[in-house]
Amino acid sequence: MRRYLFVCSQNKLRSPTAEQVFADWPGLSVLSAGTNNDAVTTLDTELVEWADSIFVMERTHRNKLQKKFRKQLGGKRIICLDIPDEYNFMEDALVDLLKDKMQPWLPMVPPED
Repeated sequence: MRRYLFVCSQNKLRSPTAEQVFADWPGLSVLSAGTNNDAVTTLDTELVEWADSIFVMERTHRNKLQKKFRKQLGGKRIICLDIPDEYNFMEDALVDLLKDKMQPWLPMVPPED
């Protein structure tokens, strides 16, 4: 089981959407967090250590992650999805964009609805 952590700023729109979209994806265990201190779920050492791969929405998130958790990152892969903060939670365009950008890292095709 691959453990993927999705990170944005507030953990209100983009990263929780990603968590929900991929929650039932075969072969994945997913969580989400935010880099800001007032995020719904604040990124912490435990989450960083839990993850096999970390997917950030913007380069600023990667920079904050690398500065604050340098020791815990070790050889973990950090992937920037380059998704701007212009979508609502579970907005169709955001869901489609996430599915498209995550294709290289998804273990298999999800079951048909």
